[in-house]
Amino acid sequence: MSRVCELSGKGPMSGNTVSHANNKSRRRFLPNLNEVTLISDILGRSFQLRISAAALRTVDHRGGLDAFLAKAKDADLSVDALRIKRDIAKAQAAA
Repeated sequence: MSRVCELSGKGPMSGNTVSHANNKSRRRFLPNLNEVTLISDILGRSFQLRISAAALRTVDHRGGLDAFLAKAKDADLSVDALRIKRDIAKAQAAA
């Protein structure tokens, strides 16, 4: 399972661990990923996604999964999230 957020595209970063003696060794900064169930109001379904804590706060701030995906860039989204976005767009067009 990859360590990439399905909604924001946030992945691992690399940097240095710096000791008290100023010795530097490489390390990885991993995103804070959580398995979350989000509900789409338009589709009336729930979706289980692995997203970062920052993306979860953004989803809440924008007013839910539907509003978040409407503004999200396609390049940042995973294949599953793109499929959900496409289904939401079809449902909005039909309504």
